Amino acid sequence: MNSRVITVVVTDDSAFMRRAIQKMLEKEPEIRVVGTAASGEEGIAMIERLRPDVVTMDVEMPGMGGLEAARAIVERRGPPIIMVSALTREGAETTLRALEIGAVDFIPKPDSALIDIVNVQRELVEKVKHFGSRGAYLRAMQAARGERPTRPIVPPPPAPAPPPPPARPRPTTARPAGGFTCVAIGTSTGGPVALSQILPKLPAGFPIPIIVVQHMPPGFTRPLAERLDASSKIDVVEGVDGMPLSAGTAIIAPAGKQLRVARGAGNVRVTLADDAQKSLHVPSVDVMAASVGETYGSGALGVILTGMGHDGVQGLRVIKDRGGYVLGQDEASSVVYGMPRAAAVAGLVDRVVALDGVTRALCELTGTLYAPV
Repeated sequence: MNSRVITVVVTDDSAFMRRAIQKMLEKEPEIRVVGTAASGEEGIAMIERLRPDVVTMDVEMPGMGGLEAARAIVERRGPPIIMVSALTREGAETTLRALEIGAVDFIPKPDSALIDIVNVQRELVEKVKHFGSRGAYLRAMQAARGERPTRPIVPPPPAPAPPPPPARPRPTTARPAGGFTCVAIGTSTGGPVALSQILPKLPAGFPIPIIVVQHMPPGFTRPLAERLDASSKIDVVEGVDGMPLSAGTAIIAPAGKQLRVARGAGNVRVTLADDAQKSLHVPSVDVMAASVGETYGSGALGVILTGMGHDGVQGLRVIKDRGGYVLGQDEASSVVYGMPRAAAVAGLVDRVVALDGVTRALCELTGTLYAPV
């Protein structure tokens, strides 16, 4: 990890919350909170004066709210913004809008009995460290705008040693179009924006069902599904226990539950359950993808998109072992090249595609006419 200290401005109208977030961050010697602001206006002024590497932004504040402040910071090409959102429908919807305009990620507000404070602290620290790099920030902004990367204005700080090159994808026989029966998509950081550039471009006649795991806290997956549904020709819904899978429908795994699929009398249905294994992610890409691989065999088509960590490797391995096929997002278009890279290193990715090429690839592999929007 780079030895340079990452500087942060914390913006929240609650003095208690400002102290709580500062305490979380400053447990790490590599992170220093250089300022705290009680409003959007104060936060913008402080950011211009202190030039921090990262800013955390409360979603709901009196006066200039988090969405308006985030928009102003993005327009001024300010530092990466991590939204801090209450677990409410209004908070979720505002957070999703903030991601669409350029905020890089979000965490749930650490004041609810419904969330695990230790996990929130871990996620916050991990995200601040990642986006504290100007190179990472530039890639995040370009991916959020759907742009191809250009040379960074400020190069990212050097890593102590170059990472090992990704393993080559497994040699596979070219798959004929139309041989797949279910798509399994996994994503995390950067996923809401990535999904908004994939699902709305699919044609209404897309011939097979889609299952999506997006790492999110409870309360966020239904607004995400509704926003994607409103902009898509296919149906996009939050999963419900017992729901049958159907062609032309994308099911978003609900936060807080592990989603699997099971074949019953003549059809395949969603099964939802509490997480008995104490997994790091609930829902988990591993759990969902393994279930799709076991149920659909060689008809399973896996897609691994932007995200931190390595969730998905075990599940995609099941898809590959049963004769399925895997698409992996490329590094250049990923906000965080973690999950796709882990799958590539494991030799599980058959084809690497840029974000703007995922929909075309899905159409090609399913024998569907692709009509660019």
